[in-house]
Amino acid sequence: MASEQLAILFADVCDSTTIYEAIGDAQALALITELLARLDEKAKASAGTVVKTIGDGLVCQFNDADAAFQAACHMQEAAAAVSEGSGPRLSIKVGFTWGPVMTEGGDVFGDTVNVCARLASVAGPEQVLTTQEAVDAMSQPLRNRCRQLYPMKVRGRHGDVKVCDVLWRSDDPDVTEAMSRSDLVGARRDWVLKLSYGGDSVVVEPGASVSIGRDKANDMVVNSTHASRVHARVQGRGAHFVIADQSSNGTFVLIDGNTSELQLRREEAMLGERGYIGLGDSASSQGDHVVRYRLEKRKPG
Repeated sequence: MASEQLAILFADVCDSTTIYEAIGDAQALALITELLARLDEKAKASAGTVVKTIGDGLVCQFNDADAAFQAACHMQEAAAAVSEGSGPRLSIKVGFTWGPVMTEGGDVFGDTVNVCARLASVAGPEQVLTTQEAVDAMSQPLRNRCRQLYPMKVRGRHGDVKVCDVLWRSDDPDVTEAMSRSDLVGARRDWVLKLSYGGDSVVVEPGASVSIGRDKANDMVVNSTHASRVHARVQGRGAHFVIADQSSNGTFVLIDGNTSELQLRREEAMLGERGYIGLGDSASSQGDHVVRYRLEKRKPG
């Protein structure tokens, strides 16, 4: 097994399950297959290699961070082009980073790959996330199109990962480089976060905040002995939704598709596209202490 410095990129189709349900398996498969083929083309056009497909997504590698940046931007543009016209709108989320990677048999392994998978899992629709390590490895013009966000916890890693948002729209480079964080919020203002518990649900809007806990005064009441009176708060912050633990027993976050979960103790973390929140105990165990969350398109009107 060899080790080398590489940029790793994960690209994933958002909410593909809903698309399959909405238009049927055959049509959805054809649409997603077409999109993945476009993403494959964009990776290769940026001198990248598609390592493998995982579900409705791709894992790619590049020899430098600039190439991964360009591929990520072109992938988002391709997804927007495929979605034009009638039919369901497809969105993708992309994460990429730079660092030491173990390679064997055409596959990639190691901490850099794990961090990249975590980035993709917490990215929002139509978003590209990267790390400060990748930004430091870029040329200066591309660094100027990255905005530092918040530290992120990654299971099994000491210290936080510094996450950055990539301003990928390239219609006008001068405008793109001048985009503020508020502009990014506007680009994704049609997404909200839905929390579900039992038969109840609460919608978290961008810029809003809701409390979760055992006390009846919370926005979402969780009737479990594991939950504290005011256990956690979920907030729409910038272009993301963040959960902050305020409990004595900790908050557990399990993102769909991940085999491991994060444990927060008076800490906060970005939430991914969908998953589970465990109040005071593991989210993977299910039970009356677990809240389901998922990003949804804002309903018109």
